[in-house]
Amino acid sequence: MRTAAETQVRRPSAVRVLVILLATTAAATVVVELLNWWYAPEQGFGLAVRTGWALLRSFGFLLLIGHVQRGRTVARPFGLILAVTTIFAVGRLIVPRQGVPPLPGLLGFAILTALCVAVVWLLYRSSALAGHLVRHRPRLVIDRDGISWRETPPRRPQASAWLLTSRVAAFTYSPLMLVPALVAGGSILDGRLTAVPAVLFWFGAGITASYAVLFCTAFLMRGKDWARGLLIVVTVAVLAVDLPLCWWLLGVDGLVRDGGPLVAAAGLTLYGLRRAARAPDAAQPEPQP
Repeated sequence: MRTAAETQVRRPSAVRVLVILLATTAAATVVVELLNWWYAPEQGFGLAVRTGWALLRSFGFLLLIGHVQRGRTVARPFGLILAVTTIFAVGRLIVPRQGVPPLPGLLGFAILTALCVAVVWLLYRSSALAGHLVRHRPRLVIDRDGISWRETPPRRPQASAWLLTSRVAAFTYSPLMLVPALVAGGSILDGRLTAVPAVLFWFGAGITASYAVLFCTAFLMRGKDWARGLLIVVTVAVLAVDLPLCWWLLGVDGLVRDGGPLVAAAGLTLYGLRRAARAPDAAQPEPQP
């Protein structure tokens, strides 16, 4: 008779290494942000909003740990976009408006960047992790055996890794628009009342972007070709709205700090769509002469 310890499936060592690495990255994100806040010459409303948003990414890494331990397929694209946007979110806060960044902040940012690169490398280059991250989310199932909550493969066609990456990257459009809109809202508190309509429009556009992305990706995961084109249109529209507003309300500094991460997310979305579109063509056999 086997004991529970004998029948328990042992996780690959790469999973344990990645979990430790993700926990270290989450802690490093908090430390670097606190260092940047400590050395910042101007601790204003905008810096507080951007710092708070960057600190929330530490919880993202903790959430990713749960996906990795459960072997979820979404861990790869989630880890990629989390690492990329974290580097941009933290990097935009290290550089002050004037002068050079403080040495502790630069060292912390270098360490955090190395950790993020290591996370992405493990997620996409480790064969042990590739065999582990194969499970789907559990869902409510009703059958002749009754009602149960268990893991079931999705009914839609299996989505490629690049398609999942585009989906996760596109879901960041809304928060990447709402954060600078909230920063611009601080100008209203400073007496710039003419910015009220633009800020309200910015908030509305950010919320609308979330629903538009949800609609597009819902059909994109079901293999609808028109959803790919619609997501490209949404991406272009998001950039066309956000970047000019960043430049107008937050200046060149805001355009770089807040527009840069959105451009990176949009680029990753479009690149993922392109790679996903090429995958079926590459899988088809060449015609025989």
